[in-house]
Amino acid sequence: MGDLLFSVVNVARFLDIEPESALHCTIEKFIKRFDYMEKVSLKRGMRLEEMSLNDMDSLWNEAKTI
Repeated sequence: MGDLLFSVVNVARFLDIEPESALHCTIEKFIKRFDYMEKVSLKRGMRLEEMSLNDMDSLWNEAKTI
């Protein structure tokens, strides 16, 4: 795994992308989407733990549109 991460960092630098900033943005996007899923599922009377993978996938796709 370490070799893979090292290679990805080198590719990012080659493409003039700051690896740490790119990772930070992706993490923030993930947190925002997951937070959306939690809030919407509760509004619909469900908890993520009780939902099927298909239901969670639908919520994830909704979150990607906002």
